[in-house]
Parts: sequence; structure tokens; C-alpha cells
Amino acid sequence: MSWHEETLHHHVRESLRIDEVIYEGATAFQQVKLFRNSSMGVVMTLDGIIQTTEADEFIYHEMLVHPPILAHGAVRRVLVIGGGDGGCIREVLRHPVERVVMVELDEGVVTLSRQHLPHHSEGAFEDPRLQLVFDDGAKFVEECDESFDVIIVDSTDPVGPGLVLFQEPFYADCRRRLGDAGVLVTQNGVPFFQRGEFEMTGRTRAQLFAHSGFYFVSVPTYFGGAMALGWGSDGTNLAAVAPETIAGRYAAWRQVPRFYNPAIHQAALALPNYLRAGGPKAGALT
Repeated sequence: MSWHEETLHHHVRESLRIDEVIYEGATAFQQVKLFRNSSMGVVMTLDGIIQTTEADEFIYHEMLVHPPILAHGAVRRVLVIGGGDGGCIREVLRHPVERVVMVELDEGVVTLSRQHLPHHSEGAFEDPRLQLVFDDGAKFVEECDESFDVIIVDSTDPVGPGLVLFQEPFYADCRRRLGDAGVLVTQNGVPFFQRGEFEMTGRTRAQLFAHSGFYFVSVPTYFGGAMALGWGSDGTNLAAVAPETIAGRYAAWRQVPRFYNPAIHQAALALPNYLRAGGPKAGALT
């Protein structure tokens, strides 16, 4: 018996027992390992860092996708940056969208996910509405001339190659690619431990967009409390869409996700006092 152990933050480690190694190797960009854990199912790590697990991925992917789409209310074109495991596009394609462009840097992650994590995508990679592009996400957004209703950034944390996806030039390029009511949503880490990243990205989006903020979701795999999902828009204020509007759109959608519902949508928008500007200090000491 062996264990996968990773240092999450300065003084915090997470361990998962490895019941079976499914794959271990390298793509053109990073080291990949897939193993089975009796509680979490198949687990994927990139460069030794857990990215996704079979057991709880639905919580993260549903909350990344459904709040912006239902808040917008008329989404037809969606851009997904990252998301190589396929979970994000699976949820997007549950909606009556016309076109989804997914830009993933690492083709190897997609290949391995389709082989070993098929329940993440559930056939989404074969959907004719999907255009799959293997390219640098920041470069794609900078150079493309297409407009999107929602842009979803399903990225790693702001370290290494992922850092550029948390900075002002990338957010500004996304803003230019959004339609009038378009919404940008980004994975934003766990602010209990990543308070600096939370505050930095929040300030940046507030400077660029007429409306911006965060909503939250607790995913067991992502240790440390609720994960923040950051958003920005010039035409849709996620925090101000009436609950009855969300409920009506949800009912018309006629889908029953495993996690998301209108009550969860509203609760996720609540900001803890310790994360409010000028609020009481709380969270990790280092």
C-alpha cells in the first residue's frame, strides 16, 4: 500500500491512499498520474498535484458552468479555457448552446481523460457543437476575433504556466471577446489559504468590469474550505439577478443536476465577513 501526498500550502499536506496505479507517464508538457482510491474513485494528478477525482468532480464542474449560464439567460456561444478532463464541456453541453470552443494546451490530458475518466465527459468530446483546439489559452483569447456569451476558465492554480490566466492582460482580452451581456468565470482557488490570489484577482476584475465578484463552492478534494469562483461582466450582474428569474430559467431548462439548484445558486453568492474588504481578519495565519 502506498499514498499520494502533496503539500498544498506552507504547513498543510493532503494524502490519498493509492489502491491501484492506472497510468503514470509524461505528456509533452507535464507529468501525469492516474490512480484509484476507494473513496474518490479515479484520481488524476498533474506534476504531482491532484486535479480531479471521479467522486466529486460534478460539484466543481456544475458550479463552474450553471450559475453564469442561467444568470445570463440567453447563452449561445461558450469558450472554455482548459478543462482537459471534459467535465466542464459536459455540463455546458447540457444547455441548448449552439457552439462551444474548448482550448486546451495539453492534448495528452484530453487523451488520457477520455480513456481513463470517461464519466467526466460522457461523450461531450463527440458532440458536433464542440470545437476542440489544442493551443495556449491566453494566446488564443488574445488573437481570436469571435464573440462569446460566456467564457469559463477551468485552469490550474496561479503557478507556472497557469499564472498568466490570473493576470490583467488575460482578463482584458477575455473582456474584449465577450458579448454585451457576456460573463467571464474563473477558478480562483481556496481563499482561506490563498487570500493573496483572491484579493489580487478580485481587484483586477473590479477595475476591468462594470460588475464583478465571487461565488463559492465546497469540493472535498480541494482542501481548505470553500473554493472561490471569480466572475466579471459588463452587462450581467450575477449578484443582482432575481432569485425568481434563476428559478424560472432552471425550471425551463428541465435538467436535474446532481448538485446545482436555484437555492444553491443564491447561497453560493454570499460572501463571508472575513473576505469582505475591511472585514475581520480570519483564515490561515501563513
